[in-house]
Amino acid sequence: MVLGKDIYRDDNSDGPPICGKGIKLTSSLIERLKRMGVQSITVEGGPTAQSGGKSPAEILSALDERFRKAEGDPLTAKLKNIYRQYYIKSYGE
Repeated sequence: MVLGKDIYRDDNSDGPPICGKGIKLTSSLIERLKRMGVQSITVEGGPTAQSGGKSPAEILSALDERFRKAEGDPLTAKLKNIYRQYYIKSYGE
């Protein structure tokens, strides 16, 4: 696996990355990141198993479909936007 996004410290996200995009992940590097408190990473390649094998576009399309019945409700629209931003951030787009 290859790192798909830079990893930054939680306490200094504006500082230099602690591990750069494109770095090959080894078991020792993964263990070191765990010890540093890194909770999750993004790897290069297709969709993750967490998304059920769907592409980012398919996930966002399904999100739109799930919220279609409540399009007129401003609070539901805000909730949908929170989910949308989460998925976009997760895929680094």
